[in-house]
This record gives sequence, C-alpha cells and structure tokens, in this order.
Amino acid sequence: MKIKSVIVDDEVIAREVLRNYLTKYCPQIEILGEAENIKEAVPLIAEKQPQLVFLDVEMPFGNAFDVLEATKEFSYETIFITAFSQYSLQALNKSASYYILKPIDIQELILAVNKVAESIEKKEELNRNKILLENLKLKPEKQQLILPTLQGFDVVKTEDIVRLQADGNFTQVYLTDGSKKMVCRFLKHFDDLLENPFVRVHRSHIINTAFVKSYHKSGTATLSDDTEIEVSGSFKDQFLKVFN
Repeated sequence: MKIKSVIVDDEVIAREVLRNYLTKYCPQIEILGEAENIKEAVPLIAEKQPQLVFLDVEMPFGNAFDVLEATKEFSYETIFITAFSQYSLQALNKSASYYILKPIDIQELILAVNKVAESIEKKEELNRNKILLENLKLKPEKQQLILPTLQGFDVVKTEDIVRLQADGNFTQVYLTDGSKKMVCRFLKHFDDLLENPFVRVHRSHIINTAFVKSYHKSGTATLSDDTEIEVSGSFKDQFLKVFN
C-alpha cells in the first residue's frame, strides 16, 4: 500500500534530506508534492488531499499549527518535524501525535512512518490533528489527553484524572468516575507531560492536587476518592508548595 504524502518545510536542504530518506528507507511513501511555507502548503494539501503530511513545526510567517487550522476540513495523518521545544512536545504528546526531532534519525523516521501506516491500515478513527488544535486553545487543566492502551486508545480530559500510579512498564490512570485505565507508558512520560495542578509526590505516584482533601504531617495525602497516597520526603517540598 502506497501512502500518498506531501512534505512541508521551509529549508531546501531539510526537504531534500527527508525526501532522500523516505525514498531509500520508506518505500511505502509516495511523495505527491512539497511546500516551503504556509502559503504553499494549504493549497497543496487541498489539491492533493494526502493521507500523510510531513510538517515542519517552526516556519517563517506561521507554524505547523496554522497549517492544521487552515486545512482542518481535510483528514490526514501528520508526522511533525521539530527542533526541541518543550511547549511543542507537550502539545504533540498530549494528542499522541507522531513527531521526529531534528536532525532526523533514520530509525525514528522509519518507526513513525510504520506507525502511521498501521493507523491508516486499521482505519483508526482518531483525529490527532483536531485534538491538538483544540488543546492549543485551552488551559492545561482543560485539555484532552490520548491514552494508548493494550486495546487501542482512550481520550480523557486532564481535569478528570485524579491520580496516576506506576505499574511496571505501564501506568494506571485513575479517573473521577471511579474507573482506571492501564496505559502503555512509563510514569515519567506523564511527569514530563502534565502541568499544574498535577504534581509528583512519590516515585510511583502523581496526583491531581485539585482532588486533595487533606494532608497529614506523617506524610500522607488523602484524595477525594479516599485514597491515601504517601508523599515521600524527596517530593514533600514541591507538594506543599502548591498549597502555600
């Protein structure tokens, strides 16, 4: 199966490198065209209606999110090409978007393309671009989070997460409705991703401080679901700082 694709990047050399890598290492990709800016990208996507867009995050006179907004009527997968930016990576990770850091690593490129191919083959009804755009307009506590599970994925609002607990190579995510999700990510993934009101209180626990009912000086926080979570000494100061 050929995946109809376009490349959007303002740097000529970057487009050339990516094109060569795709031709050599990702034979399932069919490149329909290239654009060097938003002005070129929007009509190109509208004309070609690709299944996949390789999209540079930072470009002159706008960015990748402007391209998504201008082409949101079209359905396509996106692999973002980005230099390191904590803000961008948080947004992309919350929406479970595929991305590659510059300079492009061939193995990471192959992995991202294979994941997209799998999503297309499964006809996965998950609009990552739409969720990403919605998240960018919302405060962190109102944003949505895509949780990859063994069965597929779940989309939850961050404000509905009470706590997260490490479980080997997985993380158990506990929600306000009493349910929990086993997610195929280490707890550190969420420690890097989630912002206030979430705080790490233990090697194995992250809690949503909006659901803290009480704290006992012995080092235990009681949450709204009556769960008692140990606040270890190394995390105590950052926990208490939230309530100062």
